[in-house]
Amino acid sequence: MTDQQALGLLTGLAAAALFGVAAVAQAHAVRRVGPRPTHLAGFVAQSVRDPITMLVVLAYLGGFVLHAVVIWLLPLYLAQTLVSLSLPVTALASRRVGDELGASNWGGVLAVTAGLVLLSLGSGSPGDVLTTWSFAIPVALGVVALCVVAAFTRGWGGAALGALAGLGYAGSAIAVRGVGLPVEPAVVVTALAVPIFGLVSFWVYSSGMHSSQVTSTTAPLIVGQMLVPSLVGVAWLGDGVRDGWTAAVVAGLVLAIGGAVSLSRSRA
Repeated sequence: MTDQQALGLLTGLAAAALFGVAAVAQAHAVRRVGPRPTHLAGFVAQSVRDPITMLVVLAYLGGFVLHAVVIWLLPLYLAQTLVSLSLPVTALASRRVGDELGASNWGGVLAVTAGLVLLSLGSGSPGDVLTTWSFAIPVALGVVALCVVAAFTRGWGGAALGALAGLGYAGSAIAVRGVGLPVEPAVVVTALAVPIFGLVSFWVYSSGMHSSQVTSTTAPLIVGQMLVPSLVGVAWLGDGVRDGWTAAVVAGLVLAIGGAVSLSRSRA
């Protein structure tokens, strides 16, 4: 293991811990302030007046800075895998807000964790940072698509909202790979997409946890934010897999996704 990989692994674990605890604090904050936040503007206005939500935002910002470092140091599938270790942290901490997990739930957490370990063992070198319009335009279109879909989610359940938030966080992670020097118009567009993806996803995620179990909402989020960047990183951004470890990486994805799907079927 190189020094770069070791630094990336440690940074990713720190980000996962922050994200995992912040998710439970986020659930506590959104459940105590009133009805489900179905409108983004109202959610933002309400959040900036709530100190707990602001602390959650600070925790997420700290985690995001660490996450961005990991994305630059490691392949996207490994960066997302490490951050996805926030799921067992969230599962443990969710008992603080009254969510109880049964044996099948813990089996799902174990499957996700085992899958993430396989993915980390099979990781290769990261691809290059892309600062071109061919990267920036699809990212911008992804922002538009997320905003449009999010506007029609009033009747969605926690698992569906978690899945949509996961896609948004996936878009944010992918966009980070387009932020680099020199600062050109395409880089600016990509950089602006990162916080927009994050804000809309934070709102959708909060809405999902308002009336659904924290872990069952978080599990599909983990799938989306892990699977999509993994595929994009290998197919488009040049992320590598260690020789002879392709089967292990595929098995890791299957385990992680299967465990997350199992958790997403939990009842509040």
